[in-house]
Amino acid sequence: MFGIALDLKVADFKRVAESPKASFVGLTSQFILLPFITWLLVMIIRPQPSIALGMMLVAACPGGNISNFLTHLSKGNTALSVSLTAIGTVLAIVMTPFNLQLWASLYPPTSILLKEIQLNAIDLFESILMLAGFPLIFGMLFSHYYSNAALKLAKIMKPLSIIIFAGFVLLAFANNLNHFLSHIHMVLLVVFIHNAFALLTGYFSAKVAGLSIADQKTIAIETGIQNSGLGLFLIFSFFNGLGGMAFVAAWWGIWHIVSGLALATFWSGKATSTQTV
Repeated sequence: MFGIALDLKVADFKRVAESPKASFVGLTSQFILLPFITWLLVMIIRPQPSIALGMMLVAACPGGNISNFLTHLSKGNTALSVSLTAIGTVLAIVMTPFNLQLWASLYPPTSILLKEIQLNAIDLFESILMLAGFPLIFGMLFSHYYSNAALKLAKIMKPLSIIIFAGFVLLAFANNLNHFLSHIHMVLLVVFIHNAFALLTGYFSAKVAGLSIADQKTIAIETGIQNSGLGLFLIFSFFNGLGGMAFVAAWWGIWHIVSGLALATFWSGKATSTQTV
């Protein structure tokens, strides 16, 4: 989160007020529609409880910072993307534990699992505050007062964050390799369907709201690209690296890059061909 904050400015938050409709639709898609759609998918697919809980946690996380790059690539509204990432990170301090508790409690198998784990919502809130809130504030302050140093540090933090995420992914698979291999078909299928619905939820919520094509692309990407790194950290911190949860978050972190790049490249090519014509 510190790395993300180095690229954020106060203006990114102010921009939400300047385009309230697009921001409202984007945040609603991210924190209300996606968790609800995820719960519906769980009710239909009925995966094992740990996989279902992993889906709910991923859906409860804020957008990932790669969404800004993908939005730019797709010829979307990059300014809106940055603003949604910024405000979404702040809202996640409250909305991530809230959504996880709410939707997991509405599906009996995950509700039982939460009780067995004895998840404390206050502890979860405090951890997200420490992991997301404080680094966000510190990073923005550092960027404001030491802008040149922040630019140099950001170049280091971006690859470092990828390395850290890769470490979490390897740890998730290494600790539960046999379990993963026995459930690989379910994990791959669930993440594929879940991510597709996330992208569609963002796109059509923006379309129904009458937003521009650029905003539709942006909100689709913001909803479909989740901060699975945060999800993995919470899984190892509060769920003891629970296999099904870790698999979903780890594979989502890989797959959403693939699907996001494919979609952004398609939209970019389509926009270019339209301009040429």
